Amino acid sequence: MKANHLLRLVAAVAAIVALTGCHDAPDYKDSAEGNFDALWSIIDSRYCFFEEKDIDWEAIGEKYRSRIDADTRGLKLFNLFGEMLDELQDGHVNLISSFNTSYYRKWWTDYPQNFNLRTLEEYYLDFDWMTTSGIIYKRLTPEIGYIYYPSFSSGISETALDYVFLYLSDCETLIFDVRDNGGGMLTNVERLAGRFITREITGGYIRHKTGPGHNDFSEPYRFTYKPADEARPKWLKPIIILTNRSTFSAANDFIACMKGMDGVTVVGARTGGGGGLPFSSELPNGWSVRFSASPISDRNGNPTEFGIEPDHEVDAPDEELAQGKDAILDYAIALAGQSNQQ
Repeated sequence: MKANHLLRLVAAVAAIVALTGCHDAPDYKDSAEGNFDALWSIIDSRYCFFEEKDIDWEAIGEKYRSRIDADTRGLKLFNLFGEMLDELQDGHVNLISSFNTSYYRKWWTDYPQNFNLRTLEEYYLDFDWMTTSGIIYKRLTPEIGYIYYPSFSSGISETALDYVFLYLSDCETLIFDVRDNGGGMLTNVERLAGRFITREITGGYIRHKTGPGHNDFSEPYRFTYKPADEARPKWLKPIIILTNRSTFSAANDFIACMKGMDGVTVVGARTGGGGGLPFSSELPNGWSVRFSASPISDRNGNPTEFGIEPDHEVDAPDEELAQGKDAILDYAIALAGQSNQQ
């Protein structure tokens, strides 16, 4: 099978990033200072959100390099590097070693969760649902279909989607839940989106770094999503998508693609963002660093790094969730009922 448009685009951007990153790269020593300078320089020349986040990377580098002394090695060095990377405030930035992986968590920890899987399973699905390709699905009522997709890392086969949409085809409204979906593969976004459209649409735009300067970017490349084959079942009736702050990365891209389409309503909380395509590089000591390298914007050219606002902002407080009440899902069910009566 030939690579699709999105795969070709991602591969092309990856190749360009790799080439620009390797050009005239200094030979850093495997020492605390050498590894620090390598890490700082990789981020300085390849990270893509300095301007959007108003980050003074030069000052940050001076601040953390001054903390290196004769005892800065091993875990202490790793923690220093991880602390510096946290200044980027980016869930796509990680330092990876054989003993630990750094991860910036405040993009979601400082916000309400607005979701409880046990509450969903017990009080709304009655411990009775169907599942395929990582998708949980059920008819909540004869008129309302429900899909919960917890991760875009779960591969979706076209055959599995055929079964899901055929099973729900008699419903009038679909609730599509991507709360706590931390992302995964963009190809799954493309495959899902193809079931909701009848013509090719613009999925968004992506840029790549063309040089080491913080603002050295290409012109935006448009990427598109095409409808699934005509013989495959599609959902062309109203859709209500549920989001929370932990809707991130590829799930965030899915919301960016779907929001604004005819018949689509987004309910819940602002998504967590993650609008930079991540790439990786290696330090002299073998640790690797992952970082946002190519910024993605929605079809209107708006950045997606900082999340996407819902059409209807609704909170599901923890105390209510613990008692079996999911206010976001309840709101969607009520909204679906109103739509079905029209």
